[in-house]
Amino acid sequence: MMHVPMTVGAMMEHAEKFFPKKLVHSQTHDKLHSLTYKEIGERVRKLMSVFAELGAKKGDKIGTLAWNHHRHLEIYFAAPGMHAVLHTINIRLTPEHIVYIINHAEDKILLIDEDILPLVELIKDELTTVEAFIVMTDKQELPDSSLHPLYSYEELLSTGDAAFPFTKEIDENDPAGMCYTSATTGKPKGVTYSHRGIVLHSLALGLADSAALSESDVSMPVVPQFHVNAWGTPFACTWFGSTQVLPGPHFTPKRLASFIEKFRVTISAGVPTIWIGLLQELEDGDYDTSSLRAVLCGGSAAPFGLIRAFEEKFNIPFYHAYGATETTPLATISRLKSYQQGLSQEEKIKERSRQGILVPGLEMKVKGKTGDIAWDDQEMGELLLRGNWIASEYYKDDRSDQAFHDGWFHTGDVVTVDEEGTIKIVDRTKDLIKSGGEWISSVEIENAIMSHPDVLEASVIAIPDPKWQERPIACVVLKDGIKEEGTKEKLLSFLEPQFAKYWLPDDILFLKNIPKTSVGKFLKRQLREEVKTYYQIK
Repeated sequence: MMHVPMTVGAMMEHAEKFFPKKLVHSQTHDKLHSLTYKEIGERVRKLMSVFAELGAKKGDKIGTLAWNHHRHLEIYFAAPGMHAVLHTINIRLTPEHIVYIINHAEDKILLIDEDILPLVELIKDELTTVEAFIVMTDKQELPDSSLHPLYSYEELLSTGDAAFPFTKEIDENDPAGMCYTSATTGKPKGVTYSHRGIVLHSLALGLADSAALSESDVSMPVVPQFHVNAWGTPFACTWFGSTQVLPGPHFTPKRLASFIEKFRVTISAGVPTIWIGLLQELEDGDYDTSSLRAVLCGGSAAPFGLIRAFEEKFNIPFYHAYGATETTPLATISRLKSYQQGLSQEEKIKERSRQGILVPGLEMKVKGKTGDIAWDDQEMGELLLRGNWIASEYYKDDRSDQAFHDGWFHTGDVVTVDEEGTIKIVDRTKDLIKSGGEWISSVEIENAIMSHPDVLEASVIAIPDPKWQERPIACVVLKDGIKEEGTKEKLLSFLEPQFAKYWLPDDILFLKNIPKTSVGKFLKRQLREEVKTYYQIK
């Protein structure tokens, strides 16, 4: 067989040649753009020539602080296309962590959305490796800024070379991109993605029993492009010629619902908090969502009631997926097998609530206290993964040995596996609650509470207990118009038949909101401190 390197640049070349008329719809701060892949390809080539003029070379990191739009998509292909490295930076992290990430990655060029300029101006004196700043804006003039040298993205592209070639002499194992974990504790950890890993991951997204992305799709990634490359969908959709709808900065559930109707979106991806917000908008408004063949949900477990509402109220298939920054990220996806189509609606939703089976191309094992666990959906253990798009180490980080050893990535996620090989995330190892020597899954209690019609969000954490070691406390945000009076008793009665008595929360606290991480997950570390303060626990 021939050996032809798998490269990100070749994916864009394919789109240019075979899908030149297909469109990317992109919302920026000021307007809605629609560009063809032919135009996107020309702009990518111009951008590569600009990077070269600014001194970018093989292996140099090109950082982005940007929302989901066409310019960000162009950088996805321009940086690795010229043998540099795309580095998407999570703009929702603290300034301290952003400084650490940029310096640790040694970014040479930063491309910044106009509304993020004040953040970068705040930290500019602490950045040790950046040689050029490029602002992405629809405006003709450069904004007033203390950043230097500061260039206009569009002005630079106007001088670029539309015939600039993609670099062909690339080892497919060379880095093409990198992301950093959102770091609920400690410094963020960097993960580099090879050209080979991105290409193979994109192929996996196109499998019929995976996300089944294809040319006929209209894809709207709501998960940010700075969060594990919007789960890889911009790479795959460009390669396959899918229409893309990029919802831009500061989107609202109303904008998402409107775009689904306007562009006839067929597939969208985001974390549970996105779908909770969209569900409220769909219930309050009048939108045509009949084009949607699937929403992909990941990042954390989706509430049972959320899945039921999408599937039964709006006839939108809801696919649970699982992955991590270290897995590019797709690792498992919940799709019913052919012989499961005859299950009752209740059983189907139960299956949809699981994280699914392993995507072809990867391997897994689940280690319990005494070795590999039984596939009985009862025994719990930590999920281990390996494969061609699974990281083998953290970038220049001595914490690598904690997560990567014996040829496996140790995810830190506790799961059960049923006889079908379908995994269910029970908890993070650090979030399991140990009460009287028995383990309690905070995730399962959360999902049960959030299936109650009065509840918008719920997070369950442990507090110290002198007798039982730890006990669960539920923190709940009620839907608008629901009064707290009498609701605690109602929720406890709702939970009682679903769990053993020792699983039931000792208390339910009603909050205005639950703190979240930069990627929309519940921030349990902060929540624990707030709850300890409430109970005056040291």
